[in-house]
Amino acid sequence: MNKLISALAAGVLAFGLAAPAVAEDLPDLGGRTIIAVTENAYTPLNFADPATGEGIGWEYDAFNEIAKRLNANVDWQLASWDVMIQAVHDGQYDVGMDGITITDERKEQVDFSDPYMTSQQFMLVRADDDKISSPQSFTDNPDLLIGAQAGTTNFYVAVYDVLDGDESNPRIKLFDTFGASVQALISGDVDMVLMDQTSANGYIGANPGALKVVGEPLGTEQFGFILTPGSDLTAPINAALAAMSADGTLDALNQKWFYDYNAAQ
Repeated sequence: MNKLISALAAGVLAFGLAAPAVAEDLPDLGGRTIIAVTENAYTPLNFADPATGEGIGWEYDAFNEIAKRLNANVDWQLASWDVMIQAVHDGQYDVGMDGITITDERKEQVDFSDPYMTSQQFMLVRADDDKISSPQSFTDNPDLLIGAQAGTTNFYVAVYDVLDGDESNPRIKLFDTFGASVQALISGDVDMVLMDQTSANGYIGANPGALKVVGEPLGTEQFGFILTPGSDLTAPINAALAAMSADGTLDALNQKWFYDYNAAQ
């Protein structure tokens, strides 16, 4: 992910004006409705607008733009993370997104689009924390707890890269959503949450002065949209993503959601 673009105006221009020209060279889905699913719990990729309750975020904007360029409509649905991959596999939804890391194991269940974002795992702690500076400093203090969401990359990094490989380790507290784990961190119920850099930036921006990232990255991951195996949407989505990367649209979305967005405004 490019952290900065040369000028926000240029990014907005690419986002607002370049799409129609590029769309002429993209597949035309003829007004088809794509059933898309997300969780609304992964700031700033997908979450409920604090003011309106409407689903917003990077993934909403990106996929709505993909559909626009492909002459398609989007029927947005919500599902919890723990059922999303299976539901897309079964064809209940055409495409799913929730900051889903591309892995070989998941490729056995669903198809993936090309990566739309590369991120790294970091340790998110309270802004006033002085105990945690590295995985070892966390591991060495048995009183410290980590919040995670079962079945996610963050959970497995916590288990195998920070702790002892025991998935039932009592130092891991499980939550239904990333948002719930971050709220537990802010309130002091856990001491650390592992999170990709992009999402950590979003939570830090949404909670000024409450959170910070410490230490070095624990790993790198790529996010992709998931699709029903053999889906005829994979190639068109990849073509639209490539066009959006080339014309600056993805950079503009990065700027909007990871740097400019402020939930307090």
